[in-house]
Amino acid sequence: MSAKTILIVDDSFSLRQTISIALKGAGYDVVEAVDGRDALNKLDGRKYNLIISDVNMPNLDGLSFVREAKQNPNYKFTPVLMLTTESGDTRKQEGKAIGVRAWVHKPFLPPVLLDAVAKLVTP
Repeated sequence: MSAKTILIVDDSFSLRQTISIALKGAGYDVVEAVDGRDALNKLDGRKYNLIISDVNMPNLDGLSFVREAKQNPNYKFTPVLMLTTESGDTRKQEGKAIGVRAWVHKPFLPPVLLDAVAKLVTP
């Protein structure tokens, strides 16, 4: 069985690195994108079992990225986990309406993230 692939979208290099190390340590393959625009370019037909995205990013924020990604038939059903400092219900409702499945707040503990990932990753 091949490893599941997760797309990480975050403008913070150190955060992408932290997430990447945790995920790779748990046996996942990881593709990184520096913002929503970069992430859209990486939605090139590859299968992603999960997308983890920040909310606040330059060029294209996380919610706008998810909205656009869900327009692509290949990624319409790909689960999305938002990783954010945002805790407002308005953003969460907006995210839920466009298909975000879970929220993990920064700063996060890798075991908490891995637990959420394990629940969401598609077969």
